[in-house]
Amino acid sequence: MKREGKKEQDRRLSRRSFLRSASAVAAFTVVPRYVLGAGQKPPGERLQIAVVGAGGMGKANIDACKEERFVAFADVDDVRAGDTYKEYPDVPRYKDFRRMFEKEAKNIDAVIVATPDHTHYVAAMAAIENGKHLYCQKPLCHSIYEVRKLTEAARAAGVQTQMGNQGHSDDAIRMLCEWVADGAVGDIREVHAWSDRPVGGNPWSDFPVMARPKKTPPVPKTLDWDLWLGPASWRPYHRIYCPQSWRGWWDFGTGALGDMGCHILDPVFWALKLGAPRSVEATTTHWEPGIMDETYPRASIVRYEFPARDNMPAVKLTWYDGRLKPPVPEGFEKGRKLGDNGALLIGDKGVIMHGSHGAGGVRIVPEVQMRAYKLPAATIPRVKDGSAGHERDWVRACKDGKPASSTFEYGGSLTEMVLLGVLAMRVKDTRLEWDGENMRFTNNEEANSLVKPEYREGWTL
Repeated sequence: MKREGKKEQDRRLSRRSFLRSASAVAAFTVVPRYVLGAGQKPPGERLQIAVVGAGGMGKANIDACKEERFVAFADVDDVRAGDTYKEYPDVPRYKDFRRMFEKEAKNIDAVIVATPDHTHYVAAMAAIENGKHLYCQKPLCHSIYEVRKLTEAARAAGVQTQMGNQGHSDDAIRMLCEWVADGAVGDIREVHAWSDRPVGGNPWSDFPVMARPKKTPPVPKTLDWDLWLGPASWRPYHRIYCPQSWRGWWDFGTGALGDMGCHILDPVFWALKLGAPRSVEATTTHWEPGIMDETYPRASIVRYEFPARDNMPAVKLTWYDGRLKPPVPEGFEKGRKLGDNGALLIGDKGVIMHGSHGAGGVRIVPEVQMRAYKLPAATIPRVKDGSAGHERDWVRACKDGKPASSTFEYGGSLTEMVLLGVLAMRVKDTRLEWDGENMRFTNNEEANSLVKPEYREGWTL
């Protein structure tokens, strides 16, 4: 047999090496499902998403996931969801999300829940029980018990989750965490956070603090009022409740603190590793019976106390809303003002101030101290496109199995802390001692009765 020349050997080896390399590239381009794990999709495949609450904020979530495939919509209000229905005329639509899961579950990979607060739990739990990945708007649920049970269910199901506090994906909140860890302002023992809601923020800036309306106008033909109420106690329809002013009613929303706390308190909750407080106390503008039982106060102050954690000292956190604000700290330059929404982290070597949604505009004050500070290296991984990529970060998690930025493990704990302050408004001017592990107050049975809500007949918790 004729012996092969060196040039021919080199040619054959080069071809063999190329084929091996090409096979390797192909193996990473077309990823088998078993490599990704149960319930995940190869990166190149579109996620098949269902949406509960397809109008309002749900439409914004849909727009952020346009590259994926929508396979079902559920919304109790055809007018509210009208723009979505026009844009996706061929997607099956339902009034009742329970019927949607009965008919469409086999086609669904993941679910977005963007309903009013009081129906987050029932819709989100239905998604988890069907084994679907889940994106749920903030606050995660309407009550502390719901949050705890939903978090536990998501953990047991092993689904990928994300809460809709989009600022948690921003670079600014990561910088704040890195500054705190670096000791930029020393130990932090005091925090003040505030919001102009409900007085200053759309969509309910003109919300009237009021008793339940006595008039009972007819229900719009496009709205299923019974389904809108969901597990909440029955009451006649009135336009003051929906589509937007529900945030101001105890039975449906979580007030200014529930609305904005998951944004404004998110940075300090993460940076200071706060976890559950040991006590909470609220003072509010409420005073008149009949109004106190129906709507949130026009303004409130909520005081939390957190124990020492790791190497961090105990912290006192005070929340203000309704355009109330904390005192301006010493060292503020002339002309510097507190914004409409934000927080102050008071350290023993200085102050950090930031705005809403992911610590926007975070700075050390006074500015001379900011300029003198040597920024630490970035140690917390960034999210592609920041807050604008919050939904897409969840989509990525559904495909590659690496958790998104604000999973229910994190978002659930943050929401529980926020809702403790909301609950304290119902038992105002009372210091409530909280046992987080056992999910109960140790000194007040009235407050304990509010931890787990009563559902009306036909709905289960």
